Amino acid sequence: MHRDSKPAPSRAQRLDAEFKAREAKALAMGGAEKLARRKAAGLLNARERLARLCDPGTFVESGLFATSTSNPADRDTTPCDAKIAGFGKVNGRETAILANDFTVMGASSGSTNGRKIAHLKRVATQRGLPMVFLGESSGARMPDHMGSRGMGSLLGNDATQYQRMRETPWASATLGLCYGSSTWYSVMADFNVMRKGAVLAVSSSLLASLAIKEDVDPQEMGGWRLHADVTGFADQVVDSDEAAIDAIKSFLSYLPAHHREAPPVAAVPTGSGEAMRDILGLLPDSRTKVYDVRNVIRTIVDRDSFFELKARFGKVGVTGLARLDGRSVGIIANNPQSKGGAMDSDACDKLISFVVLCDSFNIPLVLFVDTPGFVIGTEAERRRAPGKIMNLMNALALTTVPKISLILRKSYGQAYLNMGGGRNSDEVAAWPTAEVSFMDPVFAVRVVHGLDPGAPGYEAALEEMDRASAVWDLASVYAAQSVIRPQETRDYLIRMLEVHRLRLSNGVGQHLMRAWPTSY
Repeated sequence: MHRDSKPAPSRAQRLDAEFKAREAKALAMGGAEKLARRKAAGLLNARERLARLCDPGTFVESGLFATSTSNPADRDTTPCDAKIAGFGKVNGRETAILANDFTVMGASSGSTNGRKIAHLKRVATQRGLPMVFLGESSGARMPDHMGSRGMGSLLGNDATQYQRMRETPWASATLGLCYGSSTWYSVMADFNVMRKGAVLAVSSSLLASLAIKEDVDPQEMGGWRLHADVTGFADQVVDSDEAAIDAIKSFLSYLPAHHREAPPVAAVPTGSGEAMRDILGLLPDSRTKVYDVRNVIRTIVDRDSFFELKARFGKVGVTGLARLDGRSVGIIANNPQSKGGAMDSDACDKLISFVVLCDSFNIPLVLFVDTPGFVIGTEAERRRAPGKIMNLMNALALTTVPKISLILRKSYGQAYLNMGGGRNSDEVAAWPTAEVSFMDPVFAVRVVHGLDPGAPGYEAALEEMDRASAVWDLASVYAAQSVIRPQETRDYLIRMLEVHRLRLSNGVGQHLMRAWPTSY
């Protein structure tokens, strides 16, 4: 052997070199050029999103060397088959995560990455892990799905693909163009945050244009305003990928890892409850004046803990997660700032969705009541108001986590029951400002006595109606278990939630609504 020649690499060295080459190719995703374009546009790529979500050094990938198998020509150009899957710790808790890599075939859905999703779901369900979907996908991969063979082999092999039994929390981010499966997992999730500029739709605007033979604007078809204001599919809207991922981390912090454990307990921030002494000043003296109930909520709950959901949808109802004395609670409230607090069909859908979320994951509910009833009229009936109202009643009846209702001001008609009255909550409390009746006393005087404002006897009849609606008669028949001073509200709620804690089942409810649809 010539003294300058090198010995041939050993088999182990050859295998290690091959491993490193394949690893580098997989980690390169769609290539430097595509990654640079995303960076220039201010968008994180799939691996950067994972790094933002996971605690440093905790992500372990599943399927790094997976590729498309439907078309042999694609095997060398489809690293990870366009969907990066694995397990990482989010705020110290093990989580199953799927990040769509749009730089590889538009993160389109194929047979291999479908198996990756199925594996994540199976592990999350069996081991009690939350799931996170970082969505951005062009939809089904063509031509893999075309023809009967493609449909039969790719879409017909998992009967539970779109089943939700709420064993673990799901959170999703809509971070770009989301069609097909990215859309499905967004609307099936318990929480979906949408970045402005993203699109959430069944199919692309191009395909929609071909179908209806007219131009379709992607934002009008599936932009954030549509899903925040009209459909309610966007639980929160943010300006950046970073903010979306941070929102997911915040959401998960309120929930248990799975349905068989109680939610986590956090430290109580300094200054919590300090403004309680002035809380009554947030409520106008007149029942006809509006105010923002969210100011009341933020005063009562732990400092900076109110995490509102669907703020732009069904605005007459407010829903959100919060903490009281460090423990997770679900907040439902009427908001007189919108429609005077009169509940409509969208608000019913919003409240039902939230009730199901909280009951499924063992989060007690606190209801703040101030409503003149339900919106009535032709449009309300067209929006299927009777069915929505009864769906909400059914959801409340099926709830097995503790429910506490606090009547702040008005509680009229059927809405009295829908907001926890009539034993639809475990405890009903009221401020001295509360008034309860079948209808607003002003309307009652006209219906019962036929008197209009200014007519002889009107003022006396109205005064009598007001007196009969006062909270003291409600308390006298024990329909309100407590009448409390407003400044004592925080302490009262903390104490009563402690009384009603689910001790016999270690904080776990019965989950009677675990199969309730996430989107309807």
